[in-house]
Order: sequence, then structure tokens, then C-alpha cells
Amino acid sequence: MDKTVTMATNTSSKYDNIPYKDLIHSGSPAVYQLIPKKEKIGTLTRMTLGVKTQNKENKTILLVGETGAGKSTLINALVNYAMGVEWEDDVWFKIVEEEKKSQSESQTSDVIVYQIFGFEGKPLPYSLTIIDTPGYGDTRGIEHDMNIMERLLDLFRSKDGVHEIDAVGLVLTSSVNRLSDRQRYIFDSMVSLFGKDIEKNIVALITHSDGRTPKNALQALEDAKIKCARDEKNQPVHFLFNNCQNEDRTENMRALKYADETTTEEMNQFRNFLVKTEPQRLETTVNVLNERISLTACINNLQDRIELIDLKKTEIQQTQDGLKMYEREMKNNEKFTVEVDVPYKDKERIDGGMWLLVFYNGATCCTKCEETCHYPCTTACKPEHCDVMKNGHCTECTGKCPASDHVKEKWKYVNKTKTVKLTLKDVKAKYENNKEENEKQGNLLETLQREKESLEADKTALLYEAYQHVVTLEEIALNVVSLSTYVHLDFLIEEMEKKNDTEKVNHLRQIESLKYEGLQAGAKYMYNAISQMVKRGWKKWVK
Repeated sequence: MDKTVTMATNTSSKYDNIPYKDLIHSGSPAVYQLIPKKEKIGTLTRMTLGVKTQNKENKTILLVGETGAGKSTLINALVNYAMGVEWEDDVWFKIVEEEKKSQSESQTSDVIVYQIFGFEGKPLPYSLTIIDTPGYGDTRGIEHDMNIMERLLDLFRSKDGVHEIDAVGLVLTSSVNRLSDRQRYIFDSMVSLFGKDIEKNIVALITHSDGRTPKNALQALEDAKIKCARDEKNQPVHFLFNNCQNEDRTENMRALKYADETTTEEMNQFRNFLVKTEPQRLETTVNVLNERISLTACINNLQDRIELIDLKKTEIQQTQDGLKMYEREMKNNEKFTVEVDVPYKDKERIDGGMWLLVFYNGATCCTKCEETCHYPCTTACKPEHCDVMKNGHCTECTGKCPASDHVKEKWKYVNKTKTVKLTLKDVKAKYENNKEENEKQGNLLETLQREKESLEADKTALLYEAYQHVVTLEEIALNVVSLSTYVHLDFLIEEMEKKNDTEKVNHLRQIESLKYEGLQAGAKYMYNAISQMVKRGWKKWVK
């Protein structure tokens, strides 16, 4: 035993007033599993330790990082600090539940909100709320990450949810010298959820630290151009934490005590940062999340509608070509027929992992317009609760129909075609209202041409609606371009080029160039994730 360091004494009796805990390891330190009250906030899990006191100040921290970065241990360290646990107490508490490894159990990791009440006045002069995003950027793919985004929106706009953020913690290890494709994807995706006002609240939380300045990790953040708060040296604001607080203290006690002292000092610095930094209300962030969800829904719906418009235009062109070919004969030949590909709507089943069922995975569809309005729709169990509904009406379907015209099911609408033979009578019935109207409008070929032009005008209006979502994001979002938006930009640029709208194309290209390098890394991660999922047999994946 190292005689220069006083052996910690187990004084866990001072925590006897915490009734909901289980001893999981007796020793030095004694390790307890806390058993907080578990409840649901909509689709989220909330874990509450203690009882909230009205009019007491609260600080909220949102944590994001990849698996293995030490996020769970950091959450436990924050909770122990809030509880006033000291080295001499020779005790350690865990609030994060150990993940079950059983293959028979569905993976249901989701956003978890930890609330720590009743310890105000100890090291922290406030109660603490920690938002964890487990599974972000994991092998379940981008669809799961979209689910997390929708859950955060659900949390931020819920009456009893979270309405302001004091810090967004980017968790990474001190040994990192370059952000991996996955890390860049995770940090970029999370930062992109927030409004411009949150930048000064984004900090780096460096785990597995030896107490020295993590120059490589800080340079990795610089190289990745991650937006965050800056100190007086213009370095990313960062705090250091060791991850060995619950290790056996009968060996290496000097090193463990030094690690505990370092972490405690950094916790004090983090506490001071939270005290002096203004919390950010989440109205802008809610607007950003709404705009990103609306953009995704708009683009998906737009692609289906443009596809249908193009199919209808093909049908009209086939009809025009047939009429021109037989124009001389058809005047005296009522048996004239033309073969065309007629578009129609069909229903396609949505497949997915069993874990998705927990989150109401499905599509919100308009049965009147026969359109998929929101897919994947994960937070709403009924159409009226879907994110694309505003004031009881859909914002995406052609008719902006009431929620009552919609269903939330395990299928979505898709466009299909069937080859049919149309007689002259059929063509007239389809494209002319009556003989008098035909005489006013001119011949049947002209009527068909006007129909094509009308469809093209509808297509243009839809494109400009999607473009406006991007413009709004540019005005309010900290990062206008997230990976999902980047994919949408390619589609919009391609379609705008067909319109020869040089001004909008140049504007979209300028936005697209802002995060090219980082998004390349994210796109590479996405590609690898898709490949892995296909190998596992996930044939139906989010488009």
C-alpha cells in the first residue's frame, strides 16, 4: 500500500437517505446501482432521482458521442458530482443501466433524460438534467438517427419536456487525433439540429484524460470545423475527465486519487461554465427541427409527385404520338386505339426491424390525395399527431387535406404503371369535359399539350416549396447543411437545372460547398452502414 496516500474510508452511510439503490459490488469503492423513477415523456424515457423542488434552478446538458467514448461513465461521474460524492466516501453510484446483451431482446436504445433532484447546495447550486442520445450513429443506420431527431423535437416541444439547454457536450476520448467518419457524422448531425444561438453552449468533454491538454483531440475538432464555444486562446472550450472512478482502489491508489482530483477540478470548472453561460431557449431549435423534418417530408413527397407528373406526361406524350400517327384515319375510324402506360397508385408494405414497432414506425398517408405525406413517421401513433400536421391539416399532400383524411399504417403509396389500350372515345372522355369545351380550347392535341404544361407548372411550384425550406434553414440553423439536407440539395440542384433557374442553382451550390469535406466523411460512413445492413438482410431501407 502507498503510505503517502490516505486510504479512503467507506462512509456510504451518509447516503442511506437514498432509498432506491442496490449494492452491486462491495469493496473499495462500494458500487451501487441507483434505481431512479422511470417514466415516459411521449416516446422518450425519463429517469428521475429525487423529488423536484419548485423554483429551484436547473441546468440541462445534452451529451452526444459514439459508443466507446466513455459517455455512460461521464454521466455517472456527473451524477456522483451532483450528489456530493467525495474520494473519502469510498463509494460510487451508477445511474446508467447496463445494456442487456441477450440476442433475443430487441434493441430499443433511445433518447434518455436523467433528472437529479434534491442535492442542490452541494458542489452544484442547481439540480441537473442530462439528455443522453445512445445509439446515435450506430449500425441501425440513418433511419434510426432520424428517429432520434424526431424524439428530441418531441422532448423540446412537450409541455413537461426540456425547453432550454445550458450545454451541448461533444464527448470524445483524449487519444483521438483525427475524427473518424462516424464521429464526424455524429457531431455534424447533432450540431445541425440546433439554431445559431447555441454555438457558445457547445463544448468538448474529453474522457480517459491524464490531465494534460488534449492537443490532438482539440486539433481534430479544429480540422473537422466543428462549431463550438471558444476560450480566450480561441481554442474549443473543453473539460477533462478520467474514467476510472469505480476501479478497485486496493491497487494503484496514488494514480486513482490523482485521477479523481483532476476530474473533480474539471467538474468544478464545468460547473462554473454552466453558472456563467446563458442557457438557450429552444424555440429556434424547435423551428430548425421542424424545418428539417418538413424538408425531408417535402422532398420525399415531392419525388413521388414529380415521378407521377413525369409518368402522366409520358402517358400524354404517348397519346399525342398515337394521335398524330393516326390523325388522318381517326376522323373516319372510331375504332382507333392507342397503347399507353397509365400511372396509378398502389400500396407498398413497410418492412423494418422489430425495435421500430416500439416507436410507432410507419407512414402517414393521405387517402384522398393517395400520397405518402411523412415517412418514416416515428413519433406519432395517430395521423393527427404527425409532425406534418399543422392546425389539423396536412402541410405536404396536394390538397392540404384534414388529418381525418389520413391514416398511419405500415404501408405507403407508390407509383406504378399499367399498359392499356385507349380508344378515341376514351381519350376524349379523359382529357375533354364536353364538346363545347373542346371547341373553345381547340383540337385534342392542343388540349393534351395544355395538360402537360399544367403538370409542369405544378412540378415547378413543388420545387420552389422545397427550396424555401432550405432558405429558412440557412437563416436559422447553426449548420444549414446536414447530411440529410446534403442529399436533398443534390436532388433540388438537378431539378432546378432542368428549369434553367441559374440563380437558385448557384445559391444551392454555394450552400452545398459549405461542409463538403465533412459531409464526404459522413457520406462514406452512410455508405458503409448501408452495406452492412444489406448484408444482414435489410432489403427495405430508407431512401
